Parts: sequence; C-alpha cells; structure tokens
Amino acid sequence: SLLLLSLGLGTTITFMGSHWLLIWMGLEINTMAIIPLMIHQQHPRAVEATTKYFLTQATASALLLFAGTTNAWMTGQWNITDMLSPTSATLITLALALKIGLAPMHFWLPEVLQGLNLTTGLILSTWQKLAPFAILLQLYPLLNPNILMALGVTSIVVGGWSGLNQTQLRKILAYSSIAHLGWMITIIHFAPNLTLLNLTLYIIMTTSMFLLFNTLNATKINSISVSATKSPLLSIMTLLTLLSLGGLPPLSGFMPKWLILQEMTKQDLLIPATIMALATLLSLFFYLRLCYMMTLTISPTPIFLFSSWQAKTTQMNILLTITTSLSILL
Repeated sequence: SLLLLSLGLGTTITFMGSHWLLIWMGLEINTMAIIPLMIHQQHPRAVEATTKYFLTQATASALLLFAGTTNAWMTGQWNITDMLSPTSATLITLALALKIGLAPMHFWLPEVLQGLNLTTGLILSTWQKLAPFAILLQLYPLLNPNILMALGVTSIVVGGWSGLNQTQLRKILAYSSIAHLGWMITIIHFAPNLTLLNLTLYIIMTTSMFLLFNTLNATKINSISVSATKSPLLSIMTLLTLLSLGGLPPLSGFMPKWLILQEMTKQDLLIPATIMALATLLSLFFYLRLCYMMTLTISPTPIFLFSSWQAKTTQMNILLTITTSLSILL
C-alpha cells in the first residue's frame, strides 16, 4: 500500500508542479516506488529487469535535471513554462522520450516488461506514462516539432516492425506500447487534445489487455491458443480488444488514429501521415496473428459456449468488465 501510495504521490507532484526541481522530484519518487514492486518476484529475470529499468530512468532523470538547470542558467527562471532555450528544449524532449520509451531510446522497454509479472507490467505500461505526458502537454508549444515528429514516426515504424517476430505476449504489448506512444508524440505539437484522447484510450485498452492475459494466465502466444476452450467469452473479449488496439473500425481504437490522420492532413503533413498509416499495418499484422491463434482452436462442439466456466466476482473482474467494454464500444 505504501509503495502504491508513493507511486500516486510522485505522479501527483509532477501534475501539480511548475518548478523544475519539484517536477524532477515527482518523477524520482515515481521511479523509486515502482522498483520494489518490480523486484518483488525474487526471480533473476525480475532482478535484471529492475536493474535495467533503474539505470534508464536514472539516466533520463539526470538528463531532465540537467536540462532544467541549463534552462535556469540561461533564462534565470525555474518555472517550467518559461521560454526554454533550444538546448534545454532538445534535452528535455530526449529525456522524456527515454523515460516513456520512444524509439530510438526504446530498447529497455520490451526487456523490462518481459521480466515482470502482468500486474506490475500493467502499472509500467499505463500509470508510469502519465507524469512524462503531463510535462509534455505543458511544454509542447516550446518544443521543436521536427524532433517530436521524427521520434513519433520512428516509434511507429519500430513498434510495428519489431513486434512481428515476437512470441512473448509481454514483448508484443511493449512494442504495441511504443507504436501507440509514437502516435501520441507525432500529433502533440498540432493538437494536444488528440494526444490526451489517444493516451486515455491507450490506457483503457492496455489495461483490459493485461487483465485479460492475467485472467487467462497467458504469457506466450501458444498459451492463448487453448484459452477458447477455457472460457469462450473471455477469448471473444480478448479478440475484440486486440482488434481495437490494432485500430479497426468500428471499435474504440479506430477513433484516435482516424482523428490524428485527419489533423495531419489538415497540417499538410502528408508524407509522415502516409508512413504512419502504413506502419500501423505492421502492428495490425501481429494483433491479427494473436486473434488467429485464439480463433483457430475454438472447440467444434457448441457445448463449450455454455460451459460451466464461472468467474468469482473480484475487484479485478469489475475493472476488466469496465475496461473491455470501453475499449470496444466507445
């Protein structure tokens, strides 16, 4: 409870703060609170993941602090929204990109996520993105749009391309996360409200995905292929949530992609928009492959559809119901 409260506190401090040191402190509390949760498993893989996470986050925090200090040195102000010097703006962009795992600073994310259990992985994929995005959404007019665009498009391509040859569900979700963050970063300079919309939907869909895999007890692709016989209803929900993550109409995940492409067309950014739309097909491919694995093994007898599979009502199940409904029907 103490660690989760500290996690909340760190994010809240970053949300509220307008002083560089306060924001840095919020991010540090955030990192320090999740580390014991990550290492809780007492497994060599978890220890390795925690070490990797700690080193990257410490680097990003140091870079952020350095950028804040440089800015204060150049402008004489510690306020976050004061005119940033180009040097600090670039450094801050890179520090935050490293913190949330944008390509080409994404290498730690799949490795770290693979070493964690699904619940901690869920916190890492959703809650830990909030604080850096709070800073980005305050600073976006002062940052260089070309750097943001480059980071975003690279992330979408890398997230789609690298996820193709994965068999581990957590790594697939990590690459999916990189691609989604790419979409958010690309549009942040032109329409920050779309970034916020995308982030909200991403958090809802990722939460339902992690909770579904947790309920089905699945960590590899081949372990979801037997899930249809365990619980047909859950496998149908997983199927729809996966398609929503891929961005197929009429599911929720289609909305932010459509609006972002529309906004980019208005801004005359046709080439990046085309690259993004094509790179999303790569992501869609591995989502479809997961769907294919789930639907291939549906039992030939319809008895299973009404089998006696009963879930106990827990807080997790209620959350699962809400998030899956939202990620499909919005």
